[in-house]
Amino acid sequence: MSIFEQHLDRLPANHVPLSPVSFLTRAARIWGPRVAIVHGERRITYAQFLERARRLASALAAVGVGEHDTVAIMAPNTPEMLEAHYGVPMLGAVLCAINIRLDAAAIGFILQHSEAKVVLVDREFAPVMAEALKLAGPGLQVIDIDDPLAPAHDPVGSVSYETFLAGGNPDHPVRLPADEWQAIALNYTSGTTGNPKGVVAHHRGAYLNACANALTFGLSPRSVYLWTLPMFHCNGWTYTWAVTLAGGTHVCLRRVDPAEIFAAIEAHGVTHMCGAPVVLSMLIHAPESVRRRPAETVQIATGGAAPPSTVIAQMEAMGFAVTHLYGLTETYGPSTVCVWQPGLEELPIERKAAFMARQGVATPMIEEAAVLNPATMQPVPADGTTIGELMLRGNTVMKGYLKNPAATDEVFAGGWFHSGDLAVMHPDGYMEVKDRSKDIIISGGENISSLEVEEVLYKHPAVMEAAVVARPDAKWGETPHAFVTLKPGASPVAAAELIAWCRTHLAHYKCPRHVSFGPLPKTSTGKIQKFELRERARSA
Repeated sequence: MSIFEQHLDRLPANHVPLSPVSFLTRAARIWGPRVAIVHGERRITYAQFLERARRLASALAAVGVGEHDTVAIMAPNTPEMLEAHYGVPMLGAVLCAINIRLDAAAIGFILQHSEAKVVLVDREFAPVMAEALKLAGPGLQVIDIDDPLAPAHDPVGSVSYETFLAGGNPDHPVRLPADEWQAIALNYTSGTTGNPKGVVAHHRGAYLNACANALTFGLSPRSVYLWTLPMFHCNGWTYTWAVTLAGGTHVCLRRVDPAEIFAAIEAHGVTHMCGAPVVLSMLIHAPESVRRRPAETVQIATGGAAPPSTVIAQMEAMGFAVTHLYGLTETYGPSTVCVWQPGLEELPIERKAAFMARQGVATPMIEEAAVLNPATMQPVPADGTTIGELMLRGNTVMKGYLKNPAATDEVFAGGWFHSGDLAVMHPDGYMEVKDRSKDIIISGGENISSLEVEEVLYKHPAVMEAAVVARPDAKWGETPHAFVTLKPGASPVAAAELIAWCRTHLAHYKCPRHVSFGPLPKTSTGKIQKFELRERARSA
């Protein structure tokens, strides 16, 4: 036995399992009287936040919810959603936040697959939940959430959320897990083919990723965080816990609307917010009548597809500082960040924006982020051109997919989490995603990055949104097909003009041969649904 193992055991004094539930108890102890949550006219202090979470845990226990049981919730960004992120895991149960844009069949599958015992549902979504419950089968207890800011449909449950809470004990014990590897949340990916996969997150990962976000994004007790990112989307990228850790203020927002966003920034002195690139685009193209320049610079983090350099430049001109993050549901949201470097401000805006569009380097709590050759599992040369797969490993990677060992084994092959994103490593150690592996276009044996073509299209003065996918071609195998949405009020633009625009900025083989116009299909988190566009291109 090593001298360092003799009488040096894990004890209650030196080993407490990590859980983000502890963030709320700390915040209530330090900032009890301060406002923690703003929602319309409602104000909830940190002391009240903790009390309501404890009441929720107590009420759930009273109806038979115990350790490892699943509690589902279908609600937008409201105080009740935040309370569930603490009250449910405080009980040792697992929170399953459901995408509010899903149809009844998908919701029914999630309720059944997750074996949920209780579902909390905002009454705006009562009609679709009523259909989903028929598919899920009997045995589920349904709690209705009433929000005066929401359209209220007939209830689907037997009790309202506030009545349910009123029956709970405000002194219910705050229970941390015996094992920090215990599941804290279950998040379903937006399956583009077949049923969605259930991503199992644990307390340790949620704790560490929230710490990473607070550090990376500069959250503090003075932070005012506007909820433009759905809380159901991998637990709001763990900002549901990170803002509380920092003692900041959560400003809830039921839906993403530019007028409401600008008004909230002005009314509450918003300092931080997050969202997919589509949110940035909405703000840029909002009517002048609703746009207001923030009194102080607002930090905005964006993920998903890399924001085009023009979008970054326009946001900065409006008073927003953009931070580019990268991550997946399987990594609790953000796992890499395009970290600031000295001298960045002095660069010309085009070079600065091009740098900021990279996915960057690992966040503080991910162990490793690398670009590897998936065949050899060796790093690709850091030359900015050799393509490999972006892979991750560390404590902020999921436990696995619920009831799906084959998919879990596949994504963890070789000791790394395989993201499915194709990337390059630059000489400075920053990664840049070039495409999803399924989105790369192979034309005449040459690889074409759809993101590279989209970047050029976004620079056209009339283009608001662009997505490029592969279209089958008898001669070349595949050629690029562009789908474009024009800016409001823009003059009509012909497909030939956009193709010619691309030919002046790209090698000709990379340019679209076909262009289609119209609104682009998106997921509930604002990501363009390229699988649907590929179907359109194939059938065109």
